Amino acid sequence: MSDTVIRVENLSKQYRLGEVGTGTISHDLNRWWAKVRGKEDPFSKLGETNDRTKKGNSEYVWALRDINFEVKQGEVLGIIGRNGAGKSTLLKLLSKVTSPTTGSIKMKGRVASLLEVGTGFHPELTGRENVFLNGAILGMTKKEIEKKFDEIVDFAGVERFIDTPVKRYSSGMYVRLAFAVAAHLEPEILIVDEVLAVGDAEFQKKCLGKMNQVSREEGRTILFVSHNLKAVAALCKTGLFLYKGEAKFIGKVDEVLENYVKSSTYGKGGIINKISQGIIWEGILNTEYLNNLSPIDDIKFLFGIRSVNQEYNNVFMDLALYNQRDEIIIHTKAKYISKGVILKRDRLTKIEYTLKSPRLSPGQYYLTVFLYSPGLENQILLWVNNLPACLINSQNIYNTEQEVDDIILNDVKSAILINYDIKSYDD
Repeated sequence: MSDTVIRVENLSKQYRLGEVGTGTISHDLNRWWAKVRGKEDPFSKLGETNDRTKKGNSEYVWALRDINFEVKQGEVLGIIGRNGAGKSTLLKLLSKVTSPTTGSIKMKGRVASLLEVGTGFHPELTGRENVFLNGAILGMTKKEIEKKFDEIVDFAGVERFIDTPVKRYSSGMYVRLAFAVAAHLEPEILIVDEVLAVGDAEFQKKCLGKMNQVSREEGRTILFVSHNLKAVAALCKTGLFLYKGEAKFIGKVDEVLENYVKSSTYGKGGIINKISQGIIWEGILNTEYLNNLSPIDDIKFLFGIRSVNQEYNNVFMDLALYNQRDEIIIHTKAKYISKGVILKRDRLTKIEYTLKSPRLSPGQYYLTVFLYSPGLENQILLWVNNLPACLINSQNIYNTEQEVDDIILNDVKSAILINYDIKSYDD
C-alpha cells in the first residue's frame, strides 16, 4: 500500500488559442532549433494564467502550470475545482490522450479512464463486443473477460440491450456500461471524470460504493473528479484543489474542501436584493451564542429588521441553511405555519427564529434570509445571502457519518420535518 503508483512532476500544458494545431510552422521550427542547440523552448515563458473570466492579450494560455503530486497504491484522490480549472486536462494527460508541454508523468500499472460519455467504445459495435474490446485493450485474455462478463452486464443493468450497437444507447446506458467495464476489468488505476453525473442518483450511489470497494479491498488506485463535494468527502482520503490551472492545495480531503469553499464567494455575506429601500437589515444580533452550539441544541436566531418609510402588517421570513459544501440542509416556509410579523415604522423589530432539534453535524453553517409580504406587488422586501450563521463545534453524539453505500446525493431536510418557531417584538 505504500508504493507510489502515480508521480507527477512539474507538469504543465500550454495551448495556443484559436488554432486547431499546437502552433505554426515557424513556431515549430523555432522550437526545433532551440532543442538542437540545447536551449529552452522559446515559447515556454509565453502565455497567461488559465482565467476564463478575462479576455487576455496573449495567444497562448496555460491550462496547467507546474503541477506536482504523488498517489499511493489503493489511494483515492479527489480532484476538485471550478469549471475551467484544468481538471479534465489533467486527466487527459494522465490517460495519455494528450501530451504535456513540460514535466513528467510516471505511472505503474494498467489504466482505465472514463473521461466523457462513450470514451473507448466503438459506436458500431454491440455492448458485448465493446466489453471484449476494452478488456483486450487492457491486456486481458478472452477467458479473463468471460469470467467477468455476467458481473459487468448485471452491474450496468443493460442485459436486454447488450447485443445492440452502442450508438443506439442513451447517454445514461453508455455511462452505465462504460463504468461497469472500467471497474470490473481490473485496471490498477481507475480515472473517473464527471461522466457519472449523467447517471441517475441510484446508479451514482452504486458507482461510489463500487469505487470504495475496489480501492479498499483490491488495492486499486482511483482519481475521481466531481463537483459533488459530498461524494468526494465520503470516497476520498486526499484531495487536489485546482485553481486557474495551478495546484492551489493538496492534502487531506477535509482541508482541501475547506480551502475550496473559502476560495469562493460563499460565506462572505451581503444584501444581494433589496427591493424596498425602506427596509434596513440590522444583522444577526446573537452571534456569540450561535458560535458555541452542540449538535443537540435548538438553534435560535435573533434578527434585527428596521422599516424606515412605512409599516408592514403581514411580513414573513424564510431561511435556507447551508453547510460548508454549499449543500442546502434546511429550507423553511413560514407562511404555511405561522402568522405574519408586523414591522412598525422607524422601529427596530427583532425576529426570533428557532430551529428545534435540527441535529446538525459539527461544522460551520451559512444562511440565506428572505423577507417578504404576500399581499404586495413586489413580494420580496429583503434578501440577504451567504451569512455566516452558526458553528456546531462539539462531537456529534448521534454519529452522523455514513458509509459510502448509504450516501444520499442531495441531503435536504424539508421544512415539514424540521419544527421551528417564530416570534417578534419591538425595541
